[in-house]
Amino acid sequence: MIQPNPVFSGLPTTIFTVMSALAAEYHAINLGQGFPDEDGPLAIRDVAARALRNGPNQYAPTRGMPELRRAICAHARRFYDINFDPGENVVVTSGGTEALTASIMALGGQGGEVLLIEPAYDSYAPIAEAVGAKIRTVKLTPPEWRLDADALVHAISPDTRVVMLNTPLNPIGRAFTREELEGLARVIARSNAAVICDEVYEHLIFDGREHIPLITLPGMAERVVRVGSAGKMFSLTGWKIDIIAKAHQFITFTSSPALQLGVAYALEQEMDFTLNLTMQLQSHRDLLVEHLPPFGFELLPCEGSYFLTVSIAKLTNEPDVKFCERLVKEAGVALIPLSVFFSGNNPDHLVRFAFCKKRETLEAAIGRLENYFTPR
Repeated sequence: MIQPNPVFSGLPTTIFTVMSALAAEYHAINLGQGFPDEDGPLAIRDVAARALRNGPNQYAPTRGMPELRRAICAHARRFYDINFDPGENVVVTSGGTEALTASIMALGGQGGEVLLIEPAYDSYAPIAEAVGAKIRTVKLTPPEWRLDADALVHAISPDTRVVMLNTPLNPIGRAFTREELEGLARVIARSNAAVICDEVYEHLIFDGREHIPLITLPGMAERVVRVGSAGKMFSLTGWKIDIIAKAHQFITFTSSPALQLGVAYALEQEMDFTLNLTMQLQSHRDLLVEHLPPFGFELLPCEGSYFLTVSIAKLTNEPDVKFCERLVKEAGVALIPLSVFFSGNNPDHLVRFAFCKKRETLEAAIGRLENYFTPR
C-alpha cells in the first residue's frame, strides 16, 4: 500500500483555493489571493521572448545566468549599499517558494528547529516539516503586531537552526522597524540560528518608510539568507550559499535562461516601473482605508505588501472563515480570513483585503460592499 508523505497528505485545501473557487462560483470580485490583475512592462517580456527565440535554450548555470547575478548585485548596491559577489553570493531560483525551500532544506535540517513569526506565510511550516524540522512559533499581537525581542528570546532554543523573517509581512503588511530588527539581531547573535529573510515585497513599502534588510545590520552578514523577488522570482543571496546551491540543484537544477535574461533587463532598465507601482499600490490602499470604515471594518496598520487587514468584531460574532464564506456568497466580494496564518490560539476576527488589483476592480468591490452593508 502506498504511504504518502503525511505532511502533505494531511494538509487541507488551501484557503486561497477555497475562496477563489467560491469567487468563481458566485461571480464575486476576488480580493483574496494576492496576484495582480495586470501584467508588468511589455519590454521585459519582449527581452525574454527574444532570448527564447534566439537562445540560449540549453541548461543555464545552476547558480544562474551571469548577467542576472550581476544585475542582482547591482540592485543590492543601488538600494542598500550591499556589496555581494555575483560568483559567490547569489543563486537564482525558479520562484520565491523554491528559494525558501532550498534555504530551509539546507539550513533547517533533520531534527533542527525552525522558528516561525506568526501570522506566517502558509508555505513555511509544511516545507520545514517535510524536511524533518520541528516547528516553534512566536506570535505577534494585533493591532500593532510588534516584533518583541523578549518573546524571541523565550522562543529560540539551542536547537533553533532557522528563524523565518518576512518583512514587509505577508499576510498583514507590517514592515518591521530598525528598532525591531536590531532587537532580533541581538537575539540571533547569541543563538545558533541563521535567519531566512523573505523580502519579496521589499519595494512595496508605503508612506516613505525605509525597507531595512536584516543583512545590513552589524553582525548579520554571516547569519542571513536574503530572498528577493522580481514578480515573485529572482534571487537568493547571503549566508551559506554553497549548501543552498546544492539543495537548489536537486529541486530544479536551473531556471529558464530566457526568463533570467528578462529579469536581468528588468533590474537594469525597468526599476522605475517598480517604484511607480509602489505609489500606485499605496493609492489603492488609501482607497480602501477611506471607504471601509463606514461599513464597520476596523483598520489595522498597513505599511507594505499587497494586503490590508481589518477587524470584523463590530460587524459580526461569526469567526472570520464563516464571515468570508458569507460575504463571497451574499455580497459578491472574496476576502481571506487571517486565522489560517496561525497555528492554534489564533485570532478569528480579522480578514484581509488584497489591493494589487486595478483601481476600477477595487471601486467595484467597494460598491458591492456599500450595497450589502448600507441599510436601504
